Amino acid sequence: MSLRLIREMHARLLQSGRGGTKNLGEFRRSQNWIGGTRPGNALFVPPPVTEMDTCLDALEGFMHEDRSRLPALIKAGLLHVQFETIHPFLDGNGRIGRLLVTLYLCTNGVLRKPLLYLSLYLKTHRTEYYRLLQEVREHGSWEGWLDFFLTGVADTANQAFDAATRIVEVFKEDRERITTESDRAGSAHRIHDLFQQNPFLTANQLVQKTGLSAPTVNAALTDLERFGIVEEVTGRKRGRVFSYRRYLAILGEGTDPLPAAV
Repeated sequence: MSLRLIREMHARLLQSGRGGTKNLGEFRRSQNWIGGTRPGNALFVPPPVTEMDTCLDALEGFMHEDRSRLPALIKAGLLHVQFETIHPFLDGNGRIGRLLVTLYLCTNGVLRKPLLYLSLYLKTHRTEYYRLLQEVREHGSWEGWLDFFLTGVADTANQAFDAATRIVEVFKEDRERITTESDRAGSAHRIHDLFQQNPFLTANQLVQKTGLSAPTVNAALTDLERFGIVEEVTGRKRGRVFSYRRYLAILGEGTDPLPAAV
């Protein structure tokens, strides 16, 4: 992990997303602030550009130091606050800061794959999240922040385990239904296997990936639609796209926008 990697992540992440025109992959060259309309009435003002490089060097150094012997989860929580406080980009700091946690845990062997999705927890508890970040900046209240952060990691991991367990059960139930009810179980199973890898597929993609004929694929898709396993989402007769309904429902849990505060 390095500052160069952080810049590369920023360039890729914002290339097609919100903020995509604001200095992709470049640290800011002007002052930014959080809340308010100017630095004078802002909730928080990050370090000026003249001091930012020193802060970023300290961040990179802390990523790699091992004298403190801190557990990786604790260091990830500290690094997140450090990065968000520096706020080195004009846009996208929150997204990079959350990604930094996951990548740090992967680099240090806590995660085998980058599957920790903290964004939902932080979005759901965003008022508390911003309050605790500010408490650290103003009063050094690290204990409160770390308690919140570690609770979020635990909650997120438990939710991910529960979702994975339910997805496996959905796959099993649907496979059993295909076996017992489909007149073309062989081809339907092959198509079902592909939907487990990618919950959105076109009929043409299925023909290419399976090597089956178009009529065979379409007949199997008709069965999967009849069983409620997949559904066609475009309403078109050509270029049809199918989605794995129950699988997507589990993957999408908690991703709806939060209601506006009253």
